[in-house]
Amino acid sequence: MNTGHSRGSWGSRSGFILAAAGSAVGLGNIWGFPTQVGQGGGAAFVLVYLICVLLICAPIMVAEIALGRHSRLSPAGAFRSLAPDSRWWIVGALGVATGAGILSFYSVIAGWTVAYVWFTATSAVSGNADSINQFFEAFTSNGTVNLALTSLVLGATATILLGGVRTGIERATKALMPALIVLLLILAVRAATLPGAEVGLDYYMRPDLTRLLDVSVFNAALGQAFFSLSLGMGAMITYGSYLGRHAAIGASTVWVVILDTLIALLAGFIIFPAGFSITGFDPTSSGPGLIFTVLPRLFSTIPGGNLFGAAFFLLLSLAALTSTISLLEVPVSHCVDTRGWSRRKAVAIVTSGVFVLAIPSSLGNGAVGLFTDLPIIGGTFLDLMATIWNNFSLPIGGLLTSIFVGRVWHVDRALEELCAEGASFPVASLWVFLVKWVCPVAIGSIIIATALATF
Repeated sequence: MNTGHSRGSWGSRSGFILAAAGSAVGLGNIWGFPTQVGQGGGAAFVLVYLICVLLICAPIMVAEIALGRHSRLSPAGAFRSLAPDSRWWIVGALGVATGAGILSFYSVIAGWTVAYVWFTATSAVSGNADSINQFFEAFTSNGTVNLALTSLVLGATATILLGGVRTGIERATKALMPALIVLLLILAVRAATLPGAEVGLDYYMRPDLTRLLDVSVFNAALGQAFFSLSLGMGAMITYGSYLGRHAAIGASTVWVVILDTLIALLAGFIIFPAGFSITGFDPTSSGPGLIFTVLPRLFSTIPGGNLFGAAFFLLLSLAALTSTISLLEVPVSHCVDTRGWSRRKAVAIVTSGVFVLAIPSSLGNGAVGLFTDLPIIGGTFLDLMATIWNNFSLPIGGLLTSIFVGRVWHVDRALEELCAEGASFPVASLWVFLVKWVCPVAIGSIIIATALATF
């Protein structure tokens, strides 16, 4: 096993923060968060979301980064080194599998966003709702095109990872994250000038205070916060393993959370003003349907819509890429640490393996009937993967990590890591209480609520 001496490291604290924020920021920030806000009482949901982030998700992120930095190993190795002669390494292995599993379908959707940059720029997708829907269905059912786009996304991600931690991941995210934020600001300003924008902003930001005590709003906010911050899949453990001991984990986590939340909030200032500019817009719509069939109706009708639409899908492509980088790095780092492979060999083999796993999701939207309508359970293969990895594997990993840090590794040892090199961590007592008691109960509630809704 790699002891950590030959592993890469971040060139700067800002590089780590941008990379970690890039891992957290993804397609869910752009289409998931704004819709949850709209459905959950506007600003009331934002308040509940921030509480969940600060009291539940941020403590878990701190714990994961501390695990990684202390062990200098990827997830499975980190758990094994801190709890030898036990089976806790399985939790780390679950994180590795989760990263690869999510990437297998996430890369397919990311490929759609790349294609739509071209489609909107050239007006290939235009017309009324029926024609736009038909275009999307025909596009997603073209297996050859979907496989090519998936390989393009995975190839771009692999190319970045070949550069290593400092010249690959850090350099890429230092370029991608500022570009993403600039695009967000430009698109938000443009959306605010659309007819009906004020109605969308009112819907988005008006607080419905009666929803503050709604249990469903709490579960939705906690679920969105947990998934948004890339917890439970080993990404923060892996990124933490490259972090120098001079960097304050607590302060770095605060910056990651701020960036992720601000980007999610900014996305709402694009989605709702743009959406309410469309006749018959359903503000509760979300996901691929909202992005690939609803908003293109707007882009095809407004002045400069081609440019607006292309910029929007470029934004999505950048957000997707910052996430695929961390999703691929988790299993790559695992292979480097546990197998002793070179980074080049690990990237090549893992990327090829993920592509094979992605084939059913690429072909499961009309190209192959078996993957489009699964026997017995129904639904598409892509939906099944999202349910397994997003809805269950992530929170289970987060739950077990909080139990491990609070009860097995013990919080006093974790605090030694958090306060290394004289780093300030003024909320130590609160963090201990949250990790040991609040986080396991809250994450357990997500798992139970998801299971009840699914089964």
